[in-house]
Amino acid sequence: MSDSPIPTLPPAEVPAMPEPHVEERRMAGAGGFGMLALSLLLIVGGVLLIVFLVESAPATGAVGGLAIAAGLVLSIGLTAVAPGEARVVQLFGRYLGTIRQSGFRWVNPFTNRRKISTRIRNHETELAKVNDADGNPIEIAAVVVWQVRDTAKASFEVDDFVEFVAIQSETAVRHIATSYPYDNQGAPGLSLRDNADEITGRLSAEIAARVESAGVAVIESRITRLSYAPEIAQAMLRRQQAGAVVAARSQIVDGAVGMVKMALDKLSEQDVVELDEERKASMVSNLLVVLCGDRDTQPVVNTGSLYS
Repeated sequence: MSDSPIPTLPPAEVPAMPEPHVEERRMAGAGGFGMLALSLLLIVGGVLLIVFLVESAPATGAVGGLAIAAGLVLSIGLTAVAPGEARVVQLFGRYLGTIRQSGFRWVNPFTNRRKISTRIRNHETELAKVNDADGNPIEIAAVVVWQVRDTAKASFEVDDFVEFVAIQSETAVRHIATSYPYDNQGAPGLSLRDNADEITGRLSAEIAARVESAGVAVIESRITRLSYAPEIAQAMLRRQQAGAVVAARSQIVDGAVGMVKMALDKLSEQDVVELDEERKASMVSNLLVVLCGDRDTQPVVNTGSLYS
């Protein structure tokens, strides 16, 4: 997992998302064990009042019943918060705050407490078939590492933040795939195959901009599958092979020309043999055939002269 920060998109490329209506605020709640002891004390005390004193003092039955009811109501507010989880607390529809402190806590028993996981999660997009910037059909998939950073936005800004992240990730992957060619074939500019780091950086930035309104932070994203669609894969492979052959031949010819020039210069400098223009041309032709041929040469012994 990368520790480098997620890059940001230029303002013109940032998706237009509505401004959030609520932001997370922390609340601690009371200690749970103390309130548990108080609840048990009320319940046990109420039971004892009813059992032992109700016959001598009938009014104590009502007091005991109230004590039991109060203990039961207080116990409803007890909440266990595990590490990597948070509780979003609402009272009659109003957001009160978020409990992030792990342990045994107590809050107003009339509140609604929604559990939100703050653990790091993975989402792998489905294999999508799209057209790249050149119009070639390709197949692409990616994995996104994300985490809930603002529980209030995750709860109240979207219906289902997990589904929201999934859909926005798919959208960003498709948009990135259609914005760049699969292979530039040596032309300047970014391509999906040759510039993986730059492309994944822009993918992470776009996903982060899309899911920010849901209180989600993108830690990293990576393209896990990238290939031509099966219907054109063979044709593209032949084109790549042809390009590789042309590039290799070009390099061979450049090297052969340099070796021929070096040979002629050495012969001239050391006065090994004096060659006229016709013999130089013949020597150049023979050397190029030997150096550029893709098969072993067959030696020919010339027992005559160059001109017969």
